[in-house]
Amino acid sequence: MEHVSLLQVALLLMAAAVAAPLARWLKVGTVLGYLAAGVALGPFGIGQAFSVYQAKEILHIAEFGVVLLLFLIGLELRPTRLWSMRASIFGLGTAQVSVTAALLAGAGLIAGASGLLAVFLGLALALSSTAFALQVLEEKKELTSRHGRLAFSILLFQDLAAIPLIAIVPLFAVTSAVGGGMSFNGLLLALATIAAVIVVGYAVLDRALSLVARTGVQEAMTAAALLTVVGTALVMQQAGLSASLGAFLAGALLSESSYRHQLEADLKPFEGLLLGLFFTTIGMSLKLEIIAAEPAMVVGLTLGLLAIKTVVLFGLGIWQGLETRAARRLALVLSQGGEFAFVLLTQGVMADVLDEPTADLMTVVVTLSMAATPLLLLADDFLAPARATPREPDPLPDRTGHVIIAGFGRFGQIVARILRAKRIPFTALDLDAEQIDFVKQFGAEAFFGDASRLDILEAAQAGKASALVLAIDDVEASVRTAEIVRTAFPDLPIYARARNRNHVHRLMDHGVQVIRRETFLSALDLTRELLRGLGHSQRDVRFAVETFVAHDERRLIRDYQDHADLKKLQERARTDAETLADLFADDERQAAGAGLPKVPADSR
Repeated sequence: MEHVSLLQVALLLMAAAVAAPLARWLKVGTVLGYLAAGVALGPFGIGQAFSVYQAKEILHIAEFGVVLLLFLIGLELRPTRLWSMRASIFGLGTAQVSVTAALLAGAGLIAGASGLLAVFLGLALALSSTAFALQVLEEKKELTSRHGRLAFSILLFQDLAAIPLIAIVPLFAVTSAVGGGMSFNGLLLALATIAAVIVVGYAVLDRALSLVARTGVQEAMTAAALLTVVGTALVMQQAGLSASLGAFLAGALLSESSYRHQLEADLKPFEGLLLGLFFTTIGMSLKLEIIAAEPAMVVGLTLGLLAIKTVVLFGLGIWQGLETRAARRLALVLSQGGEFAFVLLTQGVMADVLDEPTADLMTVVVTLSMAATPLLLLADDFLAPARATPREPDPLPDRTGHVIIAGFGRFGQIVARILRAKRIPFTALDLDAEQIDFVKQFGAEAFFGDASRLDILEAAQAGKASALVLAIDDVEASVRTAEIVRTAFPDLPIYARARNRNHVHRLMDHGVQVIRRETFLSALDLTRELLRGLGHSQRDVRFAVETFVAHDERRLIRDYQDHADLKKLQERARTDAETLADLFADDERQAAGAGLPKVPADSR
């Protein structure tokens, strides 16, 4: 057994740190960068830094990146939204798989394959790569466009279709089947497992996360997030199902959870790194000697696969009412073979459906089709720039234009109640799990998350928000949030609550302009009532209060100027002290070099 060394780990990290940014700088997409790095490092490439066994072992780990990707996508798809997509998932998905498989099988028959083998290869190659397509769509910022939604619907159907396809592999065998596949009882078990995951997940997951959140241990929350994904994937695998499908179901079940943003922020780094590793190991599996032995055949098969799938998908896109360019983008992004093809080809060899050389050839074709996807999209960008295409309306728009309320205590809840009455969407964030559970009982929508963390703000889609209400009670956390928002989202308006004058000044340091001291307005209102109760006229009361407010505002601005001047003086004094310390240190070094005695510190 060959273990992966620390040097090999360093090479994989170098691929993530160098190849992906370089590929993005060259505008060819990070996926192609990872693939190129994998080819260079793999057992069949130039470097040969990894053996075949090691590449396969790394691939098993890296496949978890696809699982995390599907989980995070599930988090974004609420059950109502998923239900509204049922027509495109089953209607469009069924049409794509059946038509593509029929055409590919016909091409196989023309090429001389037997009937059963041609149908098997047609079904295996009809499936596209979920990881590749979704990663490319996300990089191109097209996942929320209409053609991006249709692409996701097709991919989700393909993941569902892979279950019965794996089950019926032995039916394609020319000779007796040797292992692989799933019996009818196994298929019933699989369906029962899906139902059990939905029922148990709906009843248990959110409550379990709530218990962990109440502990306040950040690492425990991250571990719970990973355990949720791994546990669901493990249950699905034990039933002979796709781990990716299980992760997607878990994500969809938690899409209404108060801990959705926290889960997304905790898992996003793992997902990105493991997906990069997955693409790198796909590149490692490319057998260059097959390409070198039969280059014309390999290129011809790859182009044939891409052409057939592109034509079918383009026609389906037009059928769905897409504009020409959007239909072309849909076709190109799903034109490649998928990771399930690798599984089906392996199962086919085990069941004597096809021989190993044919499986190796098809594996190379699928891998090359994956590598071609970002290049085809790049060529499409060059030949038909997006500016020339009318914008496609999104039938399932994101909650753009929402308000983020950071801090959901008494202050934030008042803001939320008025926004809700005005039907203005908002996302409320708070770190108190008990508070989150309490307000949910009264129908308020709030999420567990630290608004002073950039990843949480990104998960709450701060880049698309119309405003941020800064209502955090803790002064340090409030100032830290203002600083992060001003740095990462400089155009996002901030409406802040402040504890006192010093808090106001510190928020003003970060460019926050609309600030209300939490007791100031209520104290003014009480004073108005007091003066009226003491018999003063309405005019006198208004004059007294307005005069005080104007004077206090002027004093607040003047105090801030003094505060800013004091900060400058403190900074200058700190710089002078550091300079003086450097001079003394230099004097001591020179004195030591000349053999003079050291100057006592109290005589300086």
